Amino acid sequence: MRVLVTGGSGFLGREVTSRLVAAGHEVRVLARGRRPVQAGVEFVAGSVLDPASLPAACTGCEGVIHLVGIISELREQTFEAVHTGGTRALLQAAVGSGVRRWAQVSALGSRPQAPARYHRSKWEAEELVRASGLVFTIFRPSLVYGPGDGFTNLFRELSRWSPVLPLIGGGNSLVQPVAVADVARCLVSALTLPAAAGRTFDLCGPDRLSYREVIRAVLRASGRRRLLVPIPWMLARVQAWVLERVWPLVLGRAAPLNRDQLKMLAEDNVGDPGPAVAVFGFTPQPFRP
Repeated sequence: MRVLVTGGSGFLGREVTSRLVAAGHEVRVLARGRRPVQAGVEFVAGSVLDPASLPAACTGCEGVIHLVGIISELREQTFEAVHTGGTRALLQAAVGSGVRRWAQVSALGSRPQAPARYHRSKWEAEELVRASGLVFTIFRPSLVYGPGDGFTNLFRELSRWSPVLPLIGGGNSLVQPVAVADVARCLVSALTLPAAAGRTFDLCGPDRLSYREVIRAVLRASGRRRLLVPIPWMLARVQAWVLERVWPLVLGRAAPLNRDQLKMLAEDNVGDPGPAVAVFGFTPQPFRP
């Protein structure tokens, strides 16, 4: 099967493309700027924000694995534009090109009335997929970890030079870290597994941990001891508000913390891995930073 992967040069995308190649699929990656380094992967320049680039990317493909997502906004890259509008444009191109199977990464917490726009835009994208007429599978992972992830590695790097690490809101919200290898395995299998068609799965690890416990585990794995300092929600919101305005102007990049992220951090990020385990036949790995 020839498969188009969006977001294929990212943390999860690299694992997915490697597994697709190993499974004997022909792989095409849609990406901006950087060419993927994996052998056997075809690069196509384009973006979900550029609908004109998508028909050519989909032509000749039987399956799509849609991974594109952002956690911070920058200029035209808004949650609604990337998650909802980008999914709509890619679906139109896929349907027009004869794509048959679709696997989508959404997020735990996605729902119509979610406090965070991130979650609402992910839900709207899910609804577009369900209405597309394609044979689809939607995945909602919890915190995805592994080599090169953006969360555990952030705190590992911070702990190299900082004697204290922040715990936003006290770090008491729960998360169910899931290994990147487990997520990629399910995405690849969904393209050919009949039992996965038309379903939405939570992807979670076996451990329900607070963010405080996750950071402590990262410190233990790094052989470091650091002071964990709770940051009150009100102070965190002020910091996020300032960063949203200053960071893009000064550095030209999306802010490392925004108010929408705080709304997500205030919620537990847990789910039921049982259905995915039953259908895909794997044992979720315990959390190992």
